[in-house]
Amino acid sequence: MVRSHELLMSLVCVGVVAVLGMILWHAAVVVFDLPKLLLPTPQQVAEAGWTHRSELIRSGAITLWTATVSLMVAIVFGGGLSILFSQSQLLRRAFFPYVIFLQTVPIVAIAPLLIVWSGYEFRTAVIATVVICLFPIVNNVTTGLMSVRPEHRDLLQLYGATRWQRLVYVQLPTAVPYLVLGARVSSGLAVIGAIVAEFFVSNGADYEGLGALMTGWQGRTMTDALMAALAVSTLLGLVLFGGVNLLSHWLLKRYLRVD
Repeated sequence: MVRSHELLMSLVCVGVVAVLGMILWHAAVVVFDLPKLLLPTPQQVAEAGWTHRSELIRSGAITLWTATVSLMVAIVFGGGLSILFSQSQLLRRAFFPYVIFLQTVPIVAIAPLLIVWSGYEFRTAVIATVVICLFPIVNNVTTGLMSVRPEHRDLLQLYGATRWQRLVYVQLPTAVPYLVLGARVSSGLAVIGAIVAEFFVSNGADYEGLGALMTGWQGRTMTDALMAALAVSTLLGLVLFGGVNLLSHWLLKRYLRVD
């Protein structure tokens, strides 16, 4: 009951801030007499969203699929890398800096190279998005795998547990909450990465993701439709984040004491 009340209060606060923000936005357009091409009113953005609802729904679904597939690939690939890093200090020292390197390189800088190597294909958008999502998962899961309590480590040594037994019975369960935290962070990054990748992939292919749609509308100076697409992209991020949270509660309930 207390948790439901807190959730309701949070939703009310978020709603009040959103309403106040739209009132200020509308007032700024009216007071400064801003043209629609520069900044449309919230009502004009809503009308544009309704007019182009079919394109937004179709493109949003493609972008959501790209982000979801990329997040799943990042979880599987990043989890595997983290297990290798936890089992070998040499591998961790040799390769972990390259994972950090991927995080520091802007995706707009490597996207043209990915297109050269992989073409204007769906897989190129997935690869670019995986690059963005990988670091939070590898960093969190590796930290979790290395965070075994000293008393647990001593107990395993006392009973002569093998490396495999330590991994399966202690390290992996310890790392599960860290995996959930990494997946939460990467879920928001996945939508951003998918849209940025679509900006490039759409240049040479019949790709209909949200990024491709926004590129076309930007060329036609459709500011109101662009802002409607921005709202849809935000909604996609919330949907993916909520999906990760629901899946976490369903599958990993016993480990979710970590916030």
